[in-house]
Amino acid sequence: MSQEELIMNRLVSIEKKLTEQALATKEVLNFNEAALFLDLSKSHLYKLTSQKRIPHFCPEGKKIYFLRTDLQSWLLRNRQEEAESVEERLNNLTIGN
Repeated sequence: MSQEELIMNRLVSIEKKLTEQALATKEVLNFNEAALFLDLSKSHLYKLTSQKRIPHFCPEGKKIYFLRTDLQSWLLRNRQEEAESVEERLNNLTIGN
């Protein structure tokens, strides 16, 4: 790999990190930023918004925006308990009866 290619790769990496850092400070995300934040394809995110399965805003009916806090809550829904915790609760229920 040439020196120029190494420099170019480094610059691309730095640009990506700066973009991620800027994204981390924004409270309101546009559609592309939300897809990046959620690590979803744009088509899948569009499907979620069209089915109203993810909280979003359409102030003018065209562009779609998201609150970072809403996306974080959406990501953390449907928490799965550890198997040990479930077994312990079941044991407590059967012992109590």
